Amino acid sequence: MVPAVEQHIGRGRPRLHAMLRGADEPCFRPCHQRLPEPAWRRDSRAKLRLRIWILLQRREFHAPTFIKILSSCPFCCNVKIHNELEALGYQDGVTLFGAPYDIRYAPPQPGQCSKVYSDYFARVKDLVQHASEKNANKPVIFIGHSFGARLILDFVNSTPLIWRKKFIKHLVLLSPTPPTGFMEVVTNLASGPTVIRFPTVPPLDLRPMWWSFASSLLSLPSTTVFGHEPLIITKHRNYSAYDYQHFLASLGFNMKGMLPFTKWVLPTNMRVEAPMVPTTYLNGVGIQTTKQVVYWDGNFDVSPDNVYGNGDGVVNWISVLAFAKELKRQHYSENIFFKFVKIPNATHGDITIQDNSLKIVMAEILAANS
Repeated sequence: MVPAVEQHIGRGRPRLHAMLRGADEPCFRPCHQRLPEPAWRRDSRAKLRLRIWILLQRREFHAPTFIKILSSCPFCCNVKIHNELEALGYQDGVTLFGAPYDIRYAPPQPGQCSKVYSDYFARVKDLVQHASEKNANKPVIFIGHSFGARLILDFVNSTPLIWRKKFIKHLVLLSPTPPTGFMEVVTNLASGPTVIRFPTVPPLDLRPMWWSFASSLLSLPSTTVFGHEPLIITKHRNYSAYDYQHFLASLGFNMKGMLPFTKWVLPTNMRVEAPMVPTTYLNGVGIQTTKQVVYWDGNFDVSPDNVYGNGDGVVNWISVLAFAKELKRQHYSENIFFKFVKIPNATHGDITIQDNSLKIVMAEILAANS
């Protein structure tokens, strides 16, 4: 997991550049020359009060060549945000820090324990306190995208409320993978992962490896949001959010093959725990997103036919709304700031890459700094 805090404080740009993309972002993007500085950023820098920012991103565990290709691209996931913050005067290891995580593992559910995440959360906590002490005891602002945004919530909710109020100023969640669930988790199990990509390896060939990850079962569509709606359709039977045991058995999925993680409990309903600190949640909408898959002959070794609905291309909009609504309800009950920002035509992976959505994201990040 995360190395000792000293190893990822003050190491400069390369460590932040070695982060993986969001769930649907392609492995390779053409690298272009840096564009002229936009006027909004010049104006923002002129009146900015420096805060401390911590970016949560996935640890890279691919082959070195793949890391090098990914690291050379300035347009991947959180890298553009990192570049924008640098341009505003933030410095790696001084006011800007990274907290890489390992996507193979999943945070424990209530009543469970995970040494991996106990160690990871302890190191993130040390990083937060170190960063705060290094900057006159100012609180930090967390930024996370996709699974990284989900981990921000899990980390914050693992800390005492008094600690949060002292050390955390704001959370900025970019297209978080919600506990309410989404259909790509199902298709990753059935047809192989889109989260991890190798140029010459079909997703189906990665399926056995994906099944060994505890995170492969995280965020399955919940019964509370998806109900009895058929999610997987075959000519012999359909599977809803109530039928995961039968669906996994039909895939040949074996719990014994998973990484050591204690007994896994499949989701039966939605459980949302708000962080109870000021939070801004941004998500794309208006993108064709899979809501049902059809394996008509029951053959899960072939690509399915997809039925589409609304979302960000990865997370279903019905789930985004349910998650945001519950976070808002809990925050407002205690008069804690919560803002939900819909960005039309922004995809899950490109929300921090496309110029129009990046401008909105940066405006909200700077607003959190006020």
